[in-house]
Amino acid sequence: MFESDALFELAQQPADAVGFAELALLPLDELMAPDWAAALAGVESELRHVLTFLAGEVAAGHQVLPAPSNVLRAFRQPLADVKVLIVGQDPYPTPGHAVGLSFSVDPRTRPIPRSLANIYRELEADLGVPARVHGDLSAWADQGVLLLNRVMTVRAGSPGSHRGKGWEKITTAAVTAVAGRRRPDGSRQPLVAVLWGKDADSVRPLLDGAPAVASAHPSPLSASRGFFGSRPFSRVNELLRSQGAPDVTWELPPVP
Repeated sequence: MFESDALFELAQQPADAVGFAELALLPLDELMAPDWAAALAGVESELRHVLTFLAGEVAAGHQVLPAPSNVLRAFRQPLADVKVLIVGQDPYPTPGHAVGLSFSVDPRTRPIPRSLANIYRELEADLGVPARVHGDLSAWADQGVLLLNRVMTVRAGSPGSHRGKGWEKITTAAVTAVAGRRRPDGSRQPLVAVLWGKDADSVRPLLDGAPAVASAHPSPLSASRGFFGSRPFSRVNELLRSQGAPDVTWELPPVP
């Protein structure tokens, strides 16, 4: 776990206690794990530009999701620990849902989003893992699963509204950093990418040859066109084992 006191305190404050303008002024290593701060130093100016844009959105009366304290949550777990990358599109646009991890929602959200319900359905079909009533995927993140949205914020009620605002450069740098990690002997650190849908598949050229499990998106609009039956969870574990890495325990706690 990331042990920065500044970020721990930031995460504990009410969602409206810390603004995007304040985030834009903090050093990178107070916003994310130290190795992520080093890896993303080359896009620091782009990140500060995006955070300033988000402050402008709020000043104009728009609600931005997720809350400022969760926008960079995906980067709290150390880069060194990542072994699986699951790429999402952008956060859920419903207030109270987005938590800064792709496909995950606040533990209190009922019912869970339909895409996540389809993920649970496929998980049960693949591994016999029972579906949960909650949508908190942080137990996956704790095991080195990077739940990264390609665009990391959204205007409430307006899907895709923050595309083209700068997040793509930042997440491109993040995926490149994950794929570029090497052991002291020069071999690749274990990594499997999960690419659901066309947006996610767009990062494939950044993977530097790392294996990917790809299919249609779990959205109700596309899940029946290749997501159901794709067995992504067992395939990920097989690919991890082939690289000498331990499986991910995909079964989530009944209560988060």
